[in-house]
Amino acid sequence: MAWGETSAWIAGDENRDLYQQLLDDAETAPARNALRKKVVHPHEMPWEMSRQGLLKHLINESMNTRMETVDAYMQIIPPGSHSGKHRHLAEEVLYCVEGRGFDMHQDCDVEITDVYFWKPQEKVQKFEYEAGDVIYVPPNTIHQHFNADPDRPMRLISVINRIFKKSGLNDLQQIEDAPEYDPTVTLGPDNIRDYLRKKA
Repeated sequence: MAWGETSAWIAGDENRDLYQQLLDDAETAPARNALRKKVVHPHEMPWEMSRQGLLKHLINESMNTRMETVDAYMQIIPPGSHSGKHRHLAEEVLYCVEGRGFDMHQDCDVEITDVYFWKPQEKVQKFEYEAGDVIYVPPNTIHQHFNADPDRPMRLISVINRIFKKSGLNDLQQIEDAPEYDPTVTLGPDNIRDYLRKKA
């Protein structure tokens, strides 16, 4: 009988207002959200010289916007160059804004039990695209973006779900750095224009 378990579940003297905190958070959310951006202008979007390549962050959790569920950045790949190579558990979608290129994708076998384990499959697939195309990167796929044009830059918009991170599944691994990666470089309009003209 359940009452026979009283001696187990009745233990403990700690009291906390956790439910009240949820109510308070919901009540104060409109005022907080009123201070968060609904429009982000280009000069407010931070550049990053990242291991994945040249990025301009459009929406990111740290940018104080109203967006709660996704992050997005624009990736600029100079003529004839390529991004870094990485793998993450979250799926990703990219839109090719400018240029033409191809992706190399390598699926991984995954096992999630008490220990998370992944192993690359032998097969590597090539997917070609051009401006106007959408590229889908499945979960846990090793991938890399290549600019196929030796004379013109390529721009991609990447969108990824931030819910994976909030769920404790922020599995992200950089396998190879982009050729342009230099942690000492500070990006801005002038040197971005230089990268747009560079040839690998």
